[in-house]
Amino acid sequence: MKSDCGAKVVAVALFVTALCLAGANSAARQIADAEYEAVADEYIKGYLAVRPLEGTALGLHEYDGKIFDHTRLALDAELSRLRRFDDRLAKFEPTKLSPRQSIDLRILQAAVKKELFEMQDMATFERNPMVYTRAADLNVYVQRNFAPLEDRVRSLTTIESQIPNILIAARTNLDEVLPKPYVELAIEMAKGASDFLKKSLPPAVAGVKDEQVRIAFENANRKAAHAVNDYATWLEREKLPKASLNFALGDEKFRRLLAQTELVDLPPQKILEIGMAQLKAEQEAFVDAAQKIDPSKSPVEVFRQIQSEHPTPQNLIPGVSKDLDKIRKYVVNRHLVSIPSDVRPKVKETPQYERATSFASMDTPGPFEKRATEAYYYVTPTENDWPEKQKQEWLTAFNYYTSDITSIHEAYPGHYVQFLHLNESPASKVEKIFDSYAFTEGWAHYCEKMMLDEGYGSATNSTPSEDDVKRAAKYRMAQVDEALLRLCRLCVSIKMHTQNMSIDEATKFFQENCYYEEKPARQEAMRGTFDPGYLSYTLGKLEILKLRDDYKAQEGDEFSLEKFHNELLNHGMPPIRLLREIMLKDQSKWDEVL
Repeated sequence: MKSDCGAKVVAVALFVTALCLAGANSAARQIADAEYEAVADEYIKGYLAVRPLEGTALGLHEYDGKIFDHTRLALDAELSRLRRFDDRLAKFEPTKLSPRQSIDLRILQAAVKKELFEMQDMATFERNPMVYTRAADLNVYVQRNFAPLEDRVRSLTTIESQIPNILIAARTNLDEVLPKPYVELAIEMAKGASDFLKKSLPPAVAGVKDEQVRIAFENANRKAAHAVNDYATWLEREKLPKASLNFALGDEKFRRLLAQTELVDLPPQKILEIGMAQLKAEQEAFVDAAQKIDPSKSPVEVFRQIQSEHPTPQNLIPGVSKDLDKIRKYVVNRHLVSIPSDVRPKVKETPQYERATSFASMDTPGPFEKRATEAYYYVTPTENDWPEKQKQEWLTAFNYYTSDITSIHEAYPGHYVQFLHLNESPASKVEKIFDSYAFTEGWAHYCEKMMLDEGYGSATNSTPSEDDVKRAAKYRMAQVDEALLRLCRLCVSIKMHTQNMSIDEATKFFQENCYYEEKPARQEAMRGTFDPGYLSYTLGKLEILKLRDDYKAQEGDEFSLEKFHNELLNHGMPPIRLLREIMLKDQSKWDEVL
């Protein structure tokens, strides 16, 4: 009896000790969480103070009427700030934070690393003249009615009055010798920005009734447009003749870009091997689908025939809107993912001032926007003064099959549904502001394949007719065509930045592997020189597919696509490597991103 009593006393003592330790650990975590949250809030305030246009786009209107200071002094101060926060965040141990804050910390660390990479390793403000023309990207002030028009025009006037100074700073900051594709693209962008300021912006704000506000805007707008045009001329005269073809990051930087910003710690060569294998598989799927449609023609000829099946100019917007409802119903009826709101995006013509650079796009309000909360799905129509041949060529991109794939990507269940989940989720401020390129674009690209795999575009009966088979094959060709483009981006990005692939070689790669004509193929190659991250469409899609396989094996009979997709979208927009950590119980699988 005595020994039993002693054992009970010891057991009680151990239990009390465990409770005390648990309480102490909980208290320590609460303190660590509070310290981290204070640092995160401080970083966000400084981040948006430097990037006020982003603050306005997010729906935080205390930043209205402000603009990024591009002077050397300001850039050096921001670089110092980023380094300082990188060091401060590194002192937090994820294991000593609560699970939620541990994830939050690493999202923020990746965001800081991304900014540091662009400023230090890519030397964006010294090597890329395009960043200075982006100061004229003021669309948010005309697209969103978050304030009375007069107030928004006052903000525009304040910002435009600073554009000449920004372009003076560009001449000081930029290196003597710049990458040639950067200069060529910057000249094109600057001329487009000047036209936007001169021709498109004034009509967009023509409703201003206050004469003083109108006159002040017109003066600032005229000077800004003139300054941007002068900048294009300066680049043509001073920078283009001496520009070089030196734009590649190199293997070490490229690997670090992926490891630090997307938490993908794989050699670029390994990712390229996976991409090339996927490219071959998709090309075979393209051929297989074409054979079902017309075996007497080449796959490219079959696809061109598909492209000829398109709406008239008059039916384009109504047709896209009608098909968008059909796609939404399919998502709901098949329980593919929850749609948290009945509010639909409005299908509208792309505003005139954006048509030069946009085919179709989703414009959603910022996650903190409380006033202008409408979402718009913009589709770029033909222009009335275009020759008939040009109209028909433009409409080929809106053939019935590709148009639906684009709507899946942009709206249901792609970007718009992702936005709705973000708004409804308990995501923190960090999770709502800082997104993973691979997750946001990877999700939308993944949805294209997922929807067709789940039967969209296929016959519902068990004995499909020949027409049903051909219709499904046409949808598959349209989906594969999009996959081939994104796979070519992945391969070209790695080859250009780690294997010295030239722009001409990259152009040829797009022509031969996703069957693009020379002009759009060259545009894609040029984009890869300054946007190595455009491999993220495919990278993110492959990461999601791998996570789905692992989650399905884990859940067994409890697995459903709806459950998987809802969980995937419930944590903001983090690097997918962190979603593996959240969703998979087996820690040994956390790093198996591909």
